[in-house]
Amino acid sequence: MGEIHLASQSPTEDTTQTDLSLPILYILDTNVLIHDPTALLNFEEHHVIIPMTVLEELDNLKSGKKAQAADCRQAIREIDKILGGASPEEVEHGVPIKRGEKSTPQGRLSILMPVSSDADNVSPLPTHLNDNKIINELCRLKREFPRQRVVLVTKDINMRLKARGCGIDSEDYQNDQLVTDIEHLNKGFLEFNGSFWDRVEKVDTEQQLGRTVHRLPRVEPVKDVYPNQFILDEQGFVGQVIEVEEDSVSLLHLESSRLLDQKAWGLQPRDIYQAMALHLLMDPDVHLVNLTGAAGSGKTILALAAAIEMTVATKQYRRIIATRSTQGLDEDIGFLPGTEEEKMGPWLGAITDNLEALHCDDEDCSGSIDYVLNKVPLHFKSLNYIRGRSFQHSLILIDESQNLTPHQIKTIVTRAGKGSKVICLGNLAQIDTPYLGATSSGLTYLTERFKGFEYGGNLQLQGVPRSVLAEYAETHL
Repeated sequence: MGEIHLASQSPTEDTTQTDLSLPILYILDTNVLIHDPTALLNFEEHHVIIPMTVLEELDNLKSGKKAQAADCRQAIREIDKILGGASPEEVEHGVPIKRGEKSTPQGRLSILMPVSSDADNVSPLPTHLNDNKIINELCRLKREFPRQRVVLVTKDINMRLKARGCGIDSEDYQNDQLVTDIEHLNKGFLEFNGSFWDRVEKVDTEQQLGRTVHRLPRVEPVKDVYPNQFILDEQGFVGQVIEVEEDSVSLLHLESSRLLDQKAWGLQPRDIYQAMALHLLMDPDVHLVNLTGAAGSGKTILALAAAIEMTVATKQYRRIIATRSTQGLDEDIGFLPGTEEEKMGPWLGAITDNLEALHCDDEDCSGSIDYVLNKVPLHFKSLNYIRGRSFQHSLILIDESQNLTPHQIKTIVTRAGKGSKVICLGNLAQIDTPYLGATSSGLTYLTERFKGFEYGGNLQLQGVPRSVLAEYAETHL
C-alpha cells in the first residue's frame, strides 16, 4: 500500500503540537465533489487529499443521465486533469495543482489509500460503512502526521459529528456560500417608513422618452442599491433603480396605481410586491428574473401568465421551456410511461394547476386550457434535456430552483442563448436536496452573484395571497 509523503517529518516523531506553517491536509468527501466538481481547486496553498473510497463512490455514481452522474463525471475529469500524467510516486507525494495554463501551481493533490486490514483500524468505528472507512483513514493520517492539521470537508452534518467524535476536525464546504444568514440576502426592494423623499437632500429630475427619471447622489439612503432594485415607501412612491454609477443612482419613477393595474394574460397583481415582480417579468431588458417567497405567494402563476403573454400576445419569445428541480425526478422519470413530455407531466403539475387558475372563470375551463396548450409553444423538459443545449429566443422557466446546487444553476443558466430569458422560482424554506441549505442553495448563490447585473433582477414576494388558510398555515405550522 502506498503512503502519502507530505512535510518533512517522521510519522514516529514524538510531538503532538500542530505546526501552523505547514499546509493543512484537507480531505474531501464525495458529496463535496458532487456539489462542486471543481472544489479541489479552491484550497489555495494547502494539500487536498481524495480518499480512494471517494473515488469508488464517484465511480459507482457516474453512470446514467442523472444530474448527479454528470457532476460525478466532471469531478473525475478534474482529478484526472491534475493527476493524469503523474507517476505513482508523484501522486503519493502530492501533485502540484495548476489553475489555468499560465498560473503558478499552488497546493498539492494526493490520493489516500485505504487501510489494508482490520488490524490497521485506528478508530472505534466499524468499517462496513464508507463514511466510517474515510474517518478511519483520517485517524491513521492524523497519527502519522501529528504536526499537520487534518480537516475533513463534507456537507454531511452527521459525518462531521462522527469525525469530531473521533478527534478529527471537520468543516462544511462553504466556498460558494456568499451569505451566512439568509436574512441578509437581497430582497430586490428597499422599503421605507413614511416618505422616502424626506431622506433625500438632492435630486435632479428629468423627462426621458415619456418617463420620469430621478438622479440622486450615491449616498444614504441609496448608497447600497443594485440595478433593477425597487424603492417604495408608505406614501405610495415606487421607484426602480435603472442605473448605478460610482457617484450617482438613477431611479425610474413608477406609479403604484399603474403597476397594480397592469395585466398579463388576464392576471392582475394582488399587491405591490406582485406588481413589482410582474414588472420585472414583462421587462424586455431584464434577461434573468429570480422570484422567491413562501408557498402561495404567487411566484408560479405570475411567471406563467407573463410567459404566455410574451409568447402568444407580444411574441417576444418563440417558446416556453418549463422545467422543475425536485428530488426523485432524475431517478423516477425513467419509470414513467410515455414520451419525455408525458413523463414530465406529473412533476410539472404546478404549471398546469396554475393554467387552470388563470382560466377558472371561463365558461369552459378545460377548453380554455386545451386552447392554451395547443396555442402556446409550451414544452415540459427534464433538467437533463437542458444540459448541453442552447436555447435561442426562448423563455426558460425553472420551478423549485431552490433544490439546485450552485454548479447546477450555472449549468442551466448558461444554456440561455440570444434573445432568451431565464425565470427562476423557488422557496428557500422548502429545500428537499440532501446536503443543501438556504445559504448553500443555487438560488441563493445566483441571487447574490447577479445582484449587480444590469440585465437581471430579483424579488422576494411577501405574504400568501393564495388563500387565508394557506397564509395561516405558512405562519403557524
